[in-house]
Formats: sequence, C-alpha cells, structure tokens
Amino acid sequence: MNIKKEKWLSDYINTPHGIILGDNISVLKDLHPYYDGRIDLVYIDPPYNRGDHYKYYSDFKGHDAWIQQLRQVIRELKELLSDDGSIWISIDDSEMAYLKIACDEIFGRKNCIATIVWQKRNTKENRKTFSNNHEYILVYSKNPDAFKKKRHLLPATEEIRKRYKNPDNDPRGPWQSISLNVQAGHAVKSQFYTITSPSGIEFDPPQGRCWAYNAERMKEEIEKNNIWFGVDGTSVPRRKKFLSDSNVGIVPETLWLSGFAGTTKNAKDELIKLNIFDQDIFDTPKPEKLLCQIISIATNESDIVLDCFLGSGTTAAVAHKMNRNYIGIDISPQTIHYVEKRMLKVAEGESGGISDEIKWKGGGTFEMLKW
Repeated sequence: MNIKKEKWLSDYINTPHGIILGDNISVLKDLHPYYDGRIDLVYIDPPYNRGDHYKYYSDFKGHDAWIQQLRQVIRELKELLSDDGSIWISIDDSEMAYLKIACDEIFGRKNCIATIVWQKRNTKENRKTFSNNHEYILVYSKNPDAFKKKRHLLPATEEIRKRYKNPDNDPRGPWQSISLNVQAGHAVKSQFYTITSPSGIEFDPPQGRCWAYNAERMKEEIEKNNIWFGVDGTSVPRRKKFLSDSNVGIVPETLWLSGFAGTTKNAKDELIKLNIFDQDIFDTPKPEKLLCQIISIATNESDIVLDCFLGSGTTAAVAHKMNRNYIGIDISPQTIHYVEKRMLKVAEGESGGISDEIKWKGGGTFEMLKW
C-alpha cells in the first residue's frame, strides 16, 4: 500500500482514484465526512448467499446474517449518494426478493428505478431442471426525478439515424417529420383552426385532437420552413425535427441480452487475457461491457463511482478507462493484490474488455490504501 488513508482522506477534494483494502462498512463510515452526497454511482456485486465456497471468498452465510450485512452496507451507501446518483446491485434468484424488500425499506418503494434482467450466459445448463441464464440488477435512487434528468440515453443505432432524411435539401441537415396534432383534452380555443397548405389545401385537426400551436405560432413555423406538407404540398402538415437539434438515442430497457452487456464467460476470458492470475481466476466476475453500460447510463466524465465489493476489479478498471473517478473497496488481501496488478495493466493501456471499443490507450494513476 503506497499511501496512508489519513493523507488520502485529507486530500479528498482532489480526484479520487482509490483502491482500498479494508472492511467495507468501516471504510464507508470513515468516508461520510468527506463524500456524503458526492458519489454519483454505486455498483456492488455482493456475495449471493448461495452456499458456495469460492477461492477468493466464502458465499456461505445464514440468510439472517447475510441480509443484515447487506442492510448495513446499503444504509451507509445511501448517505454517500448524490441527489441524482444511483445504486445498482447485482443479485440472483437465491436472495433477490429479500434484497429488494430490504432496498424498498431503505430507499422507499417509490425510489426503485428498475429491476434489470441480465443474460449472464447464452449457453444451456443441461444438468439442471431449468437452465439458469440470467441474473438481476436492482437500481435505486434517492431522487428518481433528478436521476431521470441525469440519466443518459444509449447511442442511437444506425437504423434510428436512417429515419432522418432531407427530401427538401434543407440547409439545416437531415430531419424526420413528427405529428403536429395533440390530444384535445386540455386544449384552449386558439388551438382549433384550419391550416391552409402552400398548395391551397385546408386541414383541420382530427376528431378529438387539436394543433400543437396556436394559429399565430403555426404561421411563424410555416414561414421558418419548420412545417412539412409533403413533396407536393398536399400532405397533412407535420413538424420537422432536425437531427442536429435532437437528443437522438435509445431509452435503456430492463432486458439486457448478452450482446448488449456481455456474459460471465466474456468476463473470465477478459481476466485470463490479463495474465495476472497464478492459477484459478474469479468464479463469478462481471464483464467490462456490463459495467460500461451502467456507467454510460448513470454518470458523466469525472463523476465518482464506488464499489465496496470490488472482487476482480472490473468496476475500477472500466471507470478508469471511461475517465470516471472511483473508489474500490475489498476485504481480501489476495483480491486487492490482483486488482492492483489489473489496474497497472489498465494504466499501461491493456487492450482487453472495452478497450478497443472506446479506443483506450492507457494513462492515469491510482492510489492503493490499507484501512
């Protein structure tokens, strides 16, 4: 460990890139005076309490002890979250229902943003009654309205961009037409009138609908060439929505297939490629693509990402590559040893995971701390 925690905490106002060896609850309690209300994204992948024994940790606790520990951790994390921040928690069927109830109690049911289903594998488990191919990610925020304003759309597909064309060679560039009429339930009298097209054809709003603008505003929009009547001027008027003015993107969905977010096998392959493990690798790592999607949706560059069950270090690695600040915590010295090796590879510009996709070439530094 190359820096003392007291120095790191005293310099908290600067960019945090910290990997911490310590008990997560103890560390989180110490972070409160410095980071309460400052963490933009929490992602945790806690033990699932399936009764398994792994090389790097034991996943064997009674339900009461397991849920009590998670409650403690999540309560600490809630205080650290910013108003528009969010917490994302990976879990599977074994404890998902109980964890959701606990999160509902801590955050309030209205603050549950989504329950995401992630396809963790795209091969079949033929030995079991059902092939278990998915896990869940619970998403909560202290202020869902604030989080919604911050939440980013996913990049638009080529198919969506192709909807924007320029049949009239408008110098403002490609556009698509959208409806000019709206439901009349809350309309005022000035929204009911007849529009005359350049070709002389008259149009009234459909039954139960009205125009989105009053007559004066509509005239201005027509003069500005913002209203489209079709190539020959005889079609129902529609508003031109320009690609250059549009926040073109896709609202994130709650079903994340393997092509979108990667699989556990992808994650293991990423760790093998790093060539930092003596023998066995982590049994249940998360792929960089999964964390990339979460970080892309929930944060901006230079935001702070926190993971207090750091495990194989994927959260820190992806946050580093995506120019986010980050704090990673794990209680296992062996785990932290491998995370340090991984982060050194990341800083050197390793080419695995999302590196090619985001054109990662290396750079940056991080601090190793022992609590």
